[in-house]
Amino acid sequence: MPSVAVLVELLRRDTSGGHVKCWEHFAHSAARLPERLPVDRDGTPLDLTVYFLGDREHVEPLGPHVRLVMLRPVLSTAAIRSADSAEDVCDLAPWHPRLAALLPRHDVWHLTHSFAFATTAVRLDRHAARRSAPRPRLIGSVHTDVPLLAPVYARYLADRWLPGTHPRADDLLARRAETRLRRRRDRLLAHCERVLVPTPEGRAELARTLGPHRVAPLRRGIDHDLFRPDPTARARLAREYGVPADRPLVLFAGRLDATKGVPLLAESVRLLRAQGTAAHLVMAGSGAEEDTVRRLLGPDVTLLGPLPQDRLARVYAGCDVFAFPSRTETSGNVVAEAMASGLAVVLPEGARTTRWLTAPGRDGVVVPRDDPLAWADALRPLLDRPAAREAVRHRAAATSRTSHPTWDRVLAEDLLPVWSRPARTPRRAPRAGRASGTHAP
Repeated sequence: MPSVAVLVELLRRDTSGGHVKCWEHFAHSAARLPERLPVDRDGTPLDLTVYFLGDREHVEPLGPHVRLVMLRPVLSTAAIRSADSAEDVCDLAPWHPRLAALLPRHDVWHLTHSFAFATTAVRLDRHAARRSAPRPRLIGSVHTDVPLLAPVYARYLADRWLPGTHPRADDLLARRAETRLRRRRDRLLAHCERVLVPTPEGRAELARTLGPHRVAPLRRGIDHDLFRPDPTARARLAREYGVPADRPLVLFAGRLDATKGVPLLAESVRLLRAQGTAAHLVMAGSGAEEDTVRRLLGPDVTLLGPLPQDRLARVYAGCDVFAFPSRTETSGNVVAEAMASGLAVVLPEGARTTRWLTAPGRDGVVVPRDDPLAWADALRPLLDRPAAREAVRHRAAATSRTSHPTWDRVLAEDLLPVWSRPARTPRRAPRAGRASGTHAP
């Protein structure tokens, strides 16, 4: 097996989103199951380094051959985020010199984004090709549809930095941002011999530009030990956060902005409460719409802020319904987490998140239109009829247990076969100590 560098150019924190958590899970799987990993002719197991952005440079070893490395950004986006600062921090530099010094020790460079880490890797590879030097294998994977998110964030940024601009100017800025980011992504992925995507729709989109033979699936997994039903969680949730114990709890987890459909969900809950339906909205996350939700729902919402995975798992288990109106997800691992926790999930019809369902209408509810009235109508039966709600919850948990793969399985079936293919050209082994989790990078 080769030495693999996975490049996740996002800031790693306890409350980071699904992209960061995905690679943390894969890294822990690699470290936890060394006996199940393929080995090369010399008996050396897979060597895996996952690179993130961090406030300081340091190494977190997970095992003898697996480590997480945090590198400081060169041109951080932290200073230009919108007023709520809820967007992910990335690095806009065209070249990351520290990463450039570290990459040559690895055989496989796995790109997961399209900013500083990715551009550095592609530039290094092109330089090696011009010198006829040993080259790495470049792999790519799509985790977040950044171009699809760009129009919303462009408008948020315009509101902060260019207040009072005409709506048409905001729309033009948003369209240009989406077009440029999509071209940038596709240009970088074109350098990869294989690109991994989570959905058939994504595979079809990239196959048109890269060719079907270069695009393969990369599923998302679930930790069934962490996310599971817990009959004691509701009382703990009421005690710790003061949520009402006399009505069903509707949970949302993710960034509180328009890309996730938060305004739609908040208005649908307002309609339900106005019509006399007992419900309380619980939201885990932060974002641009946080104050709007608070003003709209008042005592009918509890805003928990961003939560680490262990606390979030307890919140899932204490709620009844998981409502997630987002259409921008490539996969939506929060849906799998909610189902594993035994919640009745409510999703937009046709969204990629519905792939987690095996029997729509039975193990989850799909909403045909993106308007508050349609969402209120979909939520009402689950809130008013406990027997109907419990039936969907039971079926969702069963689907999770029987149909949703673990992170260990996805690592073994989707990633290792791609990483372990023969390298383009022979490469020298890393020097002793370079791949050790006990040494600084």
